[in-house]
Amino acid sequence: MTLSVHVSDIEKLFREHNRALIAFLQCRLNSHSDAQEVAQEAYLRMLTLHNREEVDSLRGYLFKIAGNLAIDRLRKRKVRNEFAAEQAHDEPVVETSPDRHAMAAEQVVGLRRALTELPPKASQAFVMHVIEGRDFGAVAQTMKLSERMVRYHVANALAHCRARVDEKEMP
Repeated sequence: MTLSVHVSDIEKLFREHNRALIAFLQCRLNSHSDAQEVAQEAYLRMLTLHNREEVDSLRGYLFKIAGNLAIDRLRKRKVRNEFAAEQAHDEPVVETSPDRHAMAAEQVVGLRRALTELPPKASQAFVMHVIEGRDFGAVAQTMKLSERMVRYHVANALAHCRARVDEKEMP
């Protein structure tokens, strides 16, 4: 299957099912903005799907990916909330091992390298949204771009960073 056919399949999925996907995710995440972000990541994963012909139902697979991403997000949210509760009670934080610290430092270096390979706007949008935690509206206002362009830049940066991480994990 050619890339253009695959992209047109994903565009069709978006046109026909995006509202339902956002509603599905919003029910699970209790947040419209989280639902939009998870949906965007699900479409991105669909675009980078290598074995398209092995998938019987693109719609079903999209919802499965989105559901799994929503579960991941809820788990992360739970961990953050538990950590914040621990901090509020002044409980000591368990120190990380030197190996984990070295691995994290290596990942940060890899992320910085991947970001330098991006166009400046994509890198800036990624840093502001993903690392600084600003919502798309705030990033758009700061960068004097539309929210749609910010989402585009962040999606491209995510795809680029994901590709770099995947390259590094390949044997």
